[in-house]
Amino acid sequence: MDRRRRSLATLRGEAADCRACPLWRHATQTVFGEGPQDAKMVLVGEQPGDREDIEGHPFVGPAGRVLDEALASAGIDRDRIYLTNAVKHFKWKSGRGKRRIHDKPSWVEVGACLPWLQAELDLVEPRVVVALGATAAKALLGRDFRVTKEGGRLLTTPEGLRVVATIHPSAVLRARDAESRREQASTLTAGLKVAATSLEGAAAPNARPPR
Repeated sequence: MDRRRRSLATLRGEAADCRACPLWRHATQTVFGEGPQDAKMVLVGEQPGDREDIEGHPFVGPAGRVLDEALASAGIDRDRIYLTNAVKHFKWKSGRGKRRIHDKPSWVEVGACLPWLQAELDLVEPRVVVALGATAAKALLGRDFRVTKEGGRLLTTPEGLRVVATIHPSAVLRARDAESRREQASTLTAGLKVAATSLEGAAAPNARPPR
């Protein structure tokens, strides 16, 4: 087994015992990233959802199915990318009956998990990162970043990380009607296509640092 694979496996084990913020108390388990260590593209979401918390894998619930459709439309093989989240534990609040409702993580919680995300990126060394949604985008590009204004473009951080921010797949699920769902799905797919094109070098001339 190569050194990078051992290191990522070790990191996953360490994250399983993370107590840097209180979210672990009400989560079933840590949901760490998954995918090949030599992936050229990393996708970062906000946090695991209900199904992810139960199954222990990223993007296996309804939002994951939406993401799979968008990846297929963008010509991206899910098996060749690394999938993770900015926050590794499911933050939720009670709904009707026993239903657990997603609750947006605070900036303190995002900050507590940021070292894990940075460690994953350091090990995988992707050529491009896709930030899915505002939480992931702010974690990577700063708290002032706005997906609605700067999303869909290839950006380069001061550290040299190339990032494309787009909407989270859950935004498609929350759309109010069929037309809105199509528009949101198109936006998600377009962002993924920008990232895929950047791997070929075609989008590089448009790359610029975030404001």
